[in-house]
Amino acid sequence: VQLQASGGGLVQTGSSLRLSCAASGFAVDTYAVGWYRQAQKKERERVSCISSTDGSTNYADSVKGRFTISRDIAKNTAYLQMNSLKPEDTAVYYCNKMILQATWGQGTQVTVSS
Repeated sequence: VQLQASGGGLVQTGSSLRLSCAASGFAVDTYAVGWYRQAQKKERERVSCISSTDGSTNYADSVKGRFTISRDIAKNTAYLQMNSLKPEDTAVYYCNKMILQATWGQGTQVTVSS
């Protein structure tokens, strides 16, 4: 089981990015998938997740209304659309299953300049 996050970059405040999470070894419609982030000197936190069954979504208060999680079952990929980015969104972003988690990958760096 592997999940590979990509799509990060260096952007300015107010910009948008779309992160991708390519899954292998399992189907994204059989396990809930979450997006997590870890800023320097901080604990990893979950920012969003999408249910395996009905695709329902959940967001951390800090990103609600700005981030949107989605999935493409045919591509076995989850996405995180991030709009109105703020400097405090700067972190390494990871994706993983919500349960029976895989080994954490390298993540993708998102840096938002002010």
